[in-house]
Amino acid sequence: MPRRLALLKLGALLASGAALALAPLPAAAQDVVPVGEPLDVALKTGPLLPEEVLRASALTFPSILEAFEREAAARADQLGADGAFDLMLKGEYYDRLTGYYSGGFGKVEARQPLRPYGAEVFGSYRVSSGDFPTYENYNYTNALGEAKVGALFSLLRNRDIDSRRFAIEDTRLAASQAQLDVLLVQLNVQHEALRAYWRWVAAGEEIRVFEELLEIAEARQIGLTREVNEGARARIALTENEQNLLRRRSLLEEAKRNFITASNSLGFYIRGSDREMIVPTREMLPDLSRFREISPAEKLAALPLGEVIQSRPELQTFRLALERATNKVALRQNDLQPSLNASVELSRDFGQIGPGGPGFDSTDTVVGLTFSVPLQRRTARGALQRAEAELRETELRQRRIADQITTEVGNILANLRAALRLSDLADAEVKQANAMVQAERTRFRLGAGEFFLVNAREETAANAQISAIRAELAGRLAEASYNAATMNLDALGLE
Repeated sequence: MPRRLALLKLGALLASGAALALAPLPAAAQDVVPVGEPLDVALKTGPLLPEEVLRASALTFPSILEAFEREAAARADQLGADGAFDLMLKGEYYDRLTGYYSGGFGKVEARQPLRPYGAEVFGSYRVSSGDFPTYENYNYTNALGEAKVGALFSLLRNRDIDSRRFAIEDTRLAASQAQLDVLLVQLNVQHEALRAYWRWVAAGEEIRVFEELLEIAEARQIGLTREVNEGARARIALTENEQNLLRRRSLLEEAKRNFITASNSLGFYIRGSDREMIVPTREMLPDLSRFREISPAEKLAALPLGEVIQSRPELQTFRLALERATNKVALRQNDLQPSLNASVELSRDFGQIGPGGPGFDSTDTVVGLTFSVPLQRRTARGALQRAEAELRETELRQRRIADQITTEVGNILANLRAALRLSDLADAEVKQANAMVQAERTRFRLGAGEFFLVNAREETAANAQISAIRAELAGRLAEASYNAATMNLDALGLE
C-alpha cells in the first residue's frame, strides 16, 4: 500500500481513536481484529509470531492508550473553546417593596456572539409596572412591554481575530497535534516491540547453538571415558574435554541469561486482555524458516523517501505548530490596534401608552461608537515580540528535525545494506567452518588429527553460527527501523 494512502487510512482510524481507547479492551480487540484467535490465546500458545506481538502492543501498550487519552482531552478543550460562542440567555427582575414609588420591571434577554467582525447580536423583551422617579424614567414601557434587537461590531481591534476565535482555532490545531502524537507514539512503540521480538528470537537461536556445542562435548566425554578405561587413549584427552565442557556450559548459561533478559524486554510489550504482562517462554520460539527474507536495501531505497519524510508526524506536528504560532502573532498584533466598536439598536413599545408618556410610543433606532487606545502599548508590544520570537524558533526547529529525519533514514539504509552483506558473508563462513569441522573430525578418527584442533574447529563453527545469527538480527532491526521511519503501517501492525 502506498505510504500516503496508508497515512490517510490511519488518520481515519485515529479520528475515532478516543472511542477505541475508552472502550474495554476485549471489546476494542474484537472491533479492531474481528478475525483470528482471542488475544490471550494467540499469545500463550506458541509459536509467537511478530504480527501477534504487534497486535498485542497496538491494543494494550499503556503509552498508546495514554496518547488516545491525551487526544480525547484535546478534543474536550476544543469543545470548551467552542462554548465561547454559545447562546446566552439572561433574566432580570427589579421591584420596589416599600417607598413612595412602586415601579418595577421584568426583563429577558438573549445574546449570540458571532465570529465575523467579533459581532454580537441580541434581542430582549421588557415590561414594567408602577411609577418610577424621573431619574429612572427609562425603565417605563407601554402596557404590552418593549421589544429590542441590536448588534455590536468591532471595526479595528477584535475585527478579524480575538481571544475567543484564537482559542477555537488553537484548540483545533492542538487536537490535530494530539492525533498526530497518537500516530507517533504508535510508530515508536511498534518499532521498539518489533526490535525486542527479533532480539528475543536471536537470543533463542544462540541458546540452540550452544546447546548443540555442549551436546557434542558431552557425547564425546562418554566415548573418551570408554577409550581411557580401555587404555586406547591417554587420560589427558579426557581432562581436556572436561575443560571444554566447563567452557561450553559457561557459554550456554550466559546465552540463557541473555534469553531471559530478552524475554523480559519483549514481555514489556505483550499484555493480555487483563493488561498484565506476558513473558514469552522458549517453547514459544518460532521456526525461522517461516519468515520471509529481508527486503533488499535497493528495493527499499526505491520508495519516494522525500514524500514519506514530509508526511512524518513530527514534521506535520511542526506545520501545525507554525500555524499556531502564526495565529498567536496575529492575536498579539490585534492587541496593538485601537478599539473602535459600533453598535445599533432597534426598540419598540407595544400596547396602551404607559405612565412614561407618549415618548415611549415610537420605534427608536440608536447607533453608537466607542473608541479607546493605550498610548504606550508596551504590554502589547512585548507580547508581540515574544510571539514573533517563538515563531522563528519553531521554524528553525522544524528545519533541524527535517534534516535529522533525513539523516536517520539515510543511516538506516546504510546499516541495512551493511547488515545484508555481513549476513551473506556470515552464511558463507558457517559453511566453510562446518566443512572444516567435518574434515578435522575425519582426520582425528584416522589418527592424523589432534583433539585440540577438533575442539577449536567446533567452537569456530559455533562462533560463525552466532555471527550469522547476529548479522540476521542486525538486518531485521534495520528493516524494522526503516519501516518505522517510512511509516510502513502494515509492517508495523497498524493497518
